[in-house]
Amino acid sequence: MSAERKRVYAWEFPVRLTHWVNVVCILTLSVTGYYIGNPFIHAISSREYIMGWMRFVHFVAAYAFVCSVIIRFYWAFVGNRYARWGALIPHTSRQWKDLFGAIKFYLFLSRKPPYAVGHTAFAGLVYIIIFILYIWQIISGFALYSLSDHTWASGILGGWLTGVMHLQTIRLYHHLVMYVILAFAIAHIYIGWYLDSKERNGIMGSIFGGYKFVTGKEWE
Repeated sequence: MSAERKRVYAWEFPVRLTHWVNVVCILTLSVTGYYIGNPFIHAISSREYIMGWMRFVHFVAAYAFVCSVIIRFYWAFVGNRYARWGALIPHTSRQWKDLFGAIKFYLFLSRKPPYAVGHTAFAGLVYIIIFILYIWQIISGFALYSLSDHTWASGILGGWLTGVMHLQTIRLYHHLVMYVILAFAIAHIYIGWYLDSKERNGIMGSIFGGYKFVTGKEWE
């Protein structure tokens, strides 16, 4: 080991919790949502109630996802320096410099990994975009749900969107964004493993235990 490494508590429990809740919810919502849009299992009896169960699981996962997003949004105000909005939204010259450095690394134009204790500037910007897509999925999903659920909650969370956009347009974009989020998930896993192999700082294990092992390269 070329340099002494320091054990740093980067990801607090709410950050790790919402991360894994999102993972489970996104997988569940994607499978059930795809089935709702394109049923690939056909019932041979009305007792099987396949579509009903798929819709029920989809709705339960949707509410869990909403709660997870709200918790993460709140923790971006009260969490540690690695969880806050300031670490996610590039707003300093240092962050913009790191952002372009990370882009060069990911395009194989530089051999220098984007060292960071928390999120890199590039990762923070990407997560902001993904968070916006989460919000869209929630609003558009509840817009579709409001057609059969006429409660005030569905109306506030997304029912109002049906008065702004055509229903089929909402359904189309809701479906397409699902693929964008799944593509991000695949890239997210690959980049995580790749950075772990380059930086050797336990980045993959940190989302389980919260700790990273860093050198002076990561400190601002």
